[in-house]
Parts: sequence; C-alpha cells; structure tokens
Amino acid sequence: MTFGQEGAGAVEEYVWTVCDEVPGDVVLLDPGPEPLHVAQAVRRLTGLSPWRSRTLLDRVPVVVLHGVPEETAEAACAVLHAAGARTEHRRL
Repeated sequence: MTFGQEGAGAVEEYVWTVCDEVPGDVVLLDPGPEPLHVAQAVRRLTGLSPWRSRTLLDRVPVVVLHGVPEETAEAACAVLHAAGARTEHRRL
C-alpha cells in the first residue's frame, strides 16, 4: 500500500495523535576509540552474536535498534555513549 503526500501526512498525524510513545531508531554513527567496548554494548542491547555485533561497527552509520519507544532509544544511546560511541536517536 502506498500513500500520496497527503496520505503520508495523515498517517504521521495519526501516529502523533494516537500513540503515546512515538517509535524511533538508534543509529550508530561512529564506534569511537574503543570499538570492542561498543561491540559488547551492541551485543547486550540487541542479543546479536559477538561476530555480528562487531560487523555492525564496520558498516556505520547503521541502525542498531529499529522502532523502539523513546525511553528505550534514549537508554540505548546512553549505553553506547558510555562505551565511547557516537549515536543518534531518530524518531520515525
């Protein structure tokens, strides 16, 4: 199903009106000086294997968590920042 420009705006307005928590993404922008610590943090947040967590760091910018509530996204960003990464919380 595709929406025209008017339909997409209506969907966005519906989400803002109905949903208490607007979902967002956690985007890893830079692993920083300690990529091993960041890979461990990604693993704890996502449940990925150590190899896949490390592989994500080679593909920056990359979405680490998709469609999570704002509180979860902010907490995940804080964990990644503490590990030395540069992240961004993007609202959907």
